[in-house]
Amino acid sequence: MTASESPELVDLFTTYTASPNSIGSHLTHTASRTTKEDPLLVATSADFALYPGNGEPPTVEGFRLSTRGFKELAGISHLGPAVASLVQLHHTYGDESWRSEARRLLDQVDRGREANSPELWRGTIAVEAFRGREHAIADMADYSFAMTARYLRTALKDSSYLTPRTLRDDYLNGGDDNSPTSINKMMIATFFLTAMDTAHRMMKWFDTRKVDWNRVMVIIAGKQGRPTAGVTWNTSSVATVIRGASRYKLPMERMYLAPHARQFATPTDGDLSEVVSLEQPLRQLWTNLRATVELGDLMFAGLPRYAPDHLLAPDVDDPSVTEISEMPTIHDHKDWRAMTTRLRMVLEDPRQLLSGCVTDYAVSQLVENDNDPSRVLVPGLDGLTYPTNL
Repeated sequence: MTASESPELVDLFTTYTASPNSIGSHLTHTASRTTKEDPLLVATSADFALYPGNGEPPTVEGFRLSTRGFKELAGISHLGPAVASLVQLHHTYGDESWRSEARRLLDQVDRGREANSPELWRGTIAVEAFRGREHAIADMADYSFAMTARYLRTALKDSSYLTPRTLRDDYLNGGDDNSPTSINKMMIATFFLTAMDTAHRMMKWFDTRKVDWNRVMVIIAGKQGRPTAGVTWNTSSVATVIRGASRYKLPMERMYLAPHARQFATPTDGDLSEVVSLEQPLRQLWTNLRATVELGDLMFAGLPRYAPDHLLAPDVDDPSVTEISEMPTIHDHKDWRAMTTRLRMVLEDPRQLLSGCVTDYAVSQLVENDNDPSRVLVPGLDGLTYPTNL
């Protein structure tokens, strides 16, 4: 207690909050007892843990960095921002280190092109959701390597070539606004493929566990991507996958994003001790939030209620739309204006994950096609032929 505080009023403050013996803590513990039989789903940046309830042991499934093909596709999809960063170094900052960085990137691009083949994607990387598309993915990768190498070699010979205009016209747009293939379309395809694989596997995993989506308590814990990303429902790829896995049955008000919550490390050698130890604290976190939320209807019945499902998506088909604050609607797999606008948005909006620009669309297409990736049309890949003679 400091000299500037009133002990009587501070005691009043701790009677309701900021104390393990407070009325708020009492409410949380009481609410926790009523949900001990409900399943709890916790997502970290890399894994899902499903706690069935009643003290039954959890099961864990990895969905990101430990999964096949994620790093390989990310390496290819990030060629666009990597080259743009070199342009930024040279054009905006006059930093001559772009040359050494360009040579380093070029070396890796040449190595990647040499290693790339349909056999690599079919036999080594071997992602179930990509089955039947391995040749097309290899052709798309080869095109991306070739376009990147050509642009970098031209810039290294003549630095005046390294400009925002050539970046857009000669590289990102494929050298022609009407080109059927481009680095922009490749980025959309690779982000879509990654999201489709993750969602496909998670849907299968949840389906085998027969989750009761009307009772499940969902917490997305810890950091998701860059420090400012994925902190709202409509910017979290993980939230999008979970909703799709539920076939959109999960009530949004049962899912909480808790970027500061404790999270477990990916279990090694089947050791689930840390996962088990966090069940009770995470259950109390969920019920604490829920108990506070339920006070709203008790105290303010008759006034408009908060409805998290009401998320507005702008339509950039309207040419008068020049600024957006949420992801624009994608009308179909050829809606390049919307999808390329999303590429811009995930760079400019710190809330977004770079890889999340088409996750919601990939998830919705899987839901519409009974979680069968072979029936989904992959934008930027299906129906296109990437040239391999560059």
